[in-house]
Amino acid sequence: MKLEIHTDAKALIFDLDGTLSDSLPVHMASWHAVCEKLNCTFDEHILFEMTGMPTISFAERIKREQNLDVDAELLVTMKQEEFWRNIRQIKPHAAVIGLMKNAHGTIPMAVGTGAGRTSAMLQMKELQIEHLFDCIVTADDVDRHKPEPETFLRCAELMKVDPKFCQVFEDGELGMQAAHSAGMLLTDVRPFVTDPFSGGKN
Repeated sequence: MKLEIHTDAKALIFDLDGTLSDSLPVHMASWHAVCEKLNCTFDEHILFEMTGMPTISFAERIKREQNLDVDAELLVTMKQEEFWRNIRQIKPHAAVIGLMKNAHGTIPMAVGTGAGRTSAMLQMKELQIEHLFDCIVTADDVDRHKPEPETFLRCAELMKVDPKFCQVFEDGELGMQAAHSAGMLLTDVRPFVTDPFSGGKN
């Protein structure tokens, strides 16, 4: 099995975390560090269940499940600062990065991510790929996040390509739902990347 561009694709849209970047270990370590400071525990399967959603959604769930008397916005800040501090630990997913680099210059390409813009750009700069895309749509650019299709539809709009001719590369269930809702071609990259969970991702 080979990771390929669909014959009908006129534009490519890539998720970031877990698709282009092998960032799950850093996200996991960051949340563990935050919860340790707050004397609570972090359930790692939250990452599996909620991948693709903005950090505030993770923070609100952790606050609720751990009965934390702290603002969710503060949890977001703590987690982001921890993640940014360790950004050099993220690695590329070679198969996806390779396909993307081979396609560069031949077809419009975008990133559609649930990460905030600062986190997304830091990751992409670390991977040295920020200059390879026609547009980057982050959690800060939309109102309705994955599994809603707004992120991917915004990418299609910016690239001026009909959604049905856009091929989405995703590792997250919520992102896949978003791609289906947007009427786009979908490639599940999980068989081509290595994940700490059996079948899991972020």
